[in-house]
Amino acid sequence: MTLATTADSPAAEAAETILEVNNIEVIYDHVILVLKGVSLSVPRGGITAILGANGAGKTTTLKAISNLLRAERGEVTKGSIVFDGAQVQNLSPNELVKRGCIQVMEGRHCFGHLSVEDNLLTGAFTRRDGTAAVRADLDLVYSYFPRLKERRNSQAGYTSGGEQQMTAIGRALMSRPKMILLDEPSMGLAPQLVEEIFEIVKQLNEEQGVSFLLAEQNTNVALRYAKYGYILESGRVVLDGAAKALRENEDVKEFYLGVAGEGRRSFRNVKHYKRRKRWLS
Repeated sequence: MTLATTADSPAAEAAETILEVNNIEVIYDHVILVLKGVSLSVPRGGITAILGANGAGKTTTLKAISNLLRAERGEVTKGSIVFDGAQVQNLSPNELVKRGCIQVMEGRHCFGHLSVEDNLLTGAFTRRDGTAAVRADLDLVYSYFPRLKERRNSQAGYTSGGEQQMTAIGRALMSRPKMILLDEPSMGLAPQLVEEIFEIVKQLNEEQGVSFLLAEQNTNVALRYAKYGYILESGRVVLDGAAKALRENEDVKEFYLGVAGEGRRSFRNVKHYKRRKRWLS
């Protein structure tokens, strides 16, 4: 993997997009409309967040991009998905991985009966560049996740939740991705581990040039590491903007960060909050 340009440089800010999702709709079982005209973009070498409550459509959006919907009787019925300059909504998941886009699923999904190192090596299954290159990338993964090197011979199913999340991300890196779709990386982890995972994501982005699109319920931590964010509700994008602007938005503070401004109702008054959101009024 090659080193990226500095994320805050003018060149990075003007970078081309690596992913464009254009007005997609997703239907399950031919009748259940889950996504309703979702559009978003991810700049090359950027970190972009999809935010929202459970059931908002975050995971479905990622699965639409990675073409994993068919396994759940879902399909993209409208719109287009362009990755690295080509439309990809009709490709198989393994073809998309070969193009450099891979999803790290919610819940980690390691092969519990395999060792940590064998789990990592499964990420290189589609590669044809030789053992030496794979071993070099394995060493690179261990440099970012030293804990995995210590546990490399342990059965993955007997490692901690944080170690399994690291294994899942490391496995994705072994495919030499251009972009990783990261689904709920903080789920079920202690705050200290969440910070550790996101710091590693930041390092991979800045040092290796990997683009990230992450779906996350933990709005606070996501907006500290992402450059741009999209807020989903009921399958629609209701608000988007630079992470700094979203952090300072009064509605986002109240309804997603749990901070009630002066004269505003607190999040505890759940029965009122939908009426008070400006984007739903």
